[in-house]
Amino acid sequence: MIIYITGGERSGKSGFAQQLAQDFSDKPYYLATAKKWDQEFEERISRHQSDRDERWTTIEEQIYLGDVLPENTTIVIDCVTLWLTNIFSTQQYERDKSFAQAKEQFLKLIAYEGTLLIISNEIGMGLHADSKMGRDFVELQGWTNQLIAQHADEAYFLISGLAQRIK
Repeated sequence: MIIYITGGERSGKSGFAQQLAQDFSDKPYYLATAKKWDQEFEERISRHQSDRDERWTTIEEQIYLGDVLPENTTIVIDCVTLWLTNIFSTQQYERDKSFAQAKEQFLKLIAYEGTLLIISNEIGMGLHADSKMGRDFVELQGWTNQLIAQHADEAYFLISGLAQRIK
C-alpha cells in the first residue's frame, strides 16, 4: 500500500505520517533522504530524529530508495523533495535525466509488499522560480508528485497541521 502525504513546508506532514505509521506497526521504519548540507540542516535533521522514539528504525539513503527497503513492513519515506534534490545534483541539474532516474526508482517502490508512507512538498503553489534551474526543479517535483499520487492508494494534503484526504 502506498499512502502519499503532501503539503507545504512545516505543514505537519512528518508528524501526520509518523502517527499513521505507528497505527500500522509497533516497529515502523523511517527512510531519511536528507543530506547534511550544512549546520542548519543538521539541526533540522536532529529535530526530526527527536520526534521518533525507540520503536523506530532509521535507514538513510539519498538516491536508491528501492534498494534499501526491508521486507514487508511499514516505512515512512521523508521526503521526496530532498530525494529529488539529491538526484538533480548528481544528474548535473538536468531535469529530464533526473525525472527518468526518479521514475526508475519509484517503479521499484510500487512493487513493495508492505506499507509506504511517502512525504513530499507541494512546491508549485508559490512564486514562479526566477531561474531556469529553479523552474526545472519545480517541474521535476511536480511530475514526480503526480506519478506518486497516481499510484497511491490514499493521498492526504496537509494544511496548518490539518490533514485533508484527497484520494
